[in-house]
Amino acid sequence: MVSEGRRSKARILVDILRLIIRKGGVVKPTHILYGANLSHKRMSKYLLDLEEHGFIERANAGGRMVYQITKKGREFVGEFKKIEAISDAFGIEV
Repeated sequence: MVSEGRRSKARILVDILRLIIRKGGVVKPTHILYGANLSHKRMSKYLLDLEEHGFIERANAGGRMVYQITKKGREFVGEFKKIEAISDAFGIEV
């Protein structure tokens, strides 16, 4: 079981995706850094994982790099909500 106060990798990935959704689907890396409460090194690793799995894409907005959520990323968040509901019902942390 995950110790209290520490997030699982899955939870961090979903937190990043939810942050992007809340910001309208497109967000600058600095917003992810602060919004997901991660170090730059860890953020970069998680963003790479999300890109490799097709959950987010890099884009250029006015000469600045941004990340945008994909359809697959939105679907992942939806499925994770179901997992959260089941885990809450049984008192198990994800």
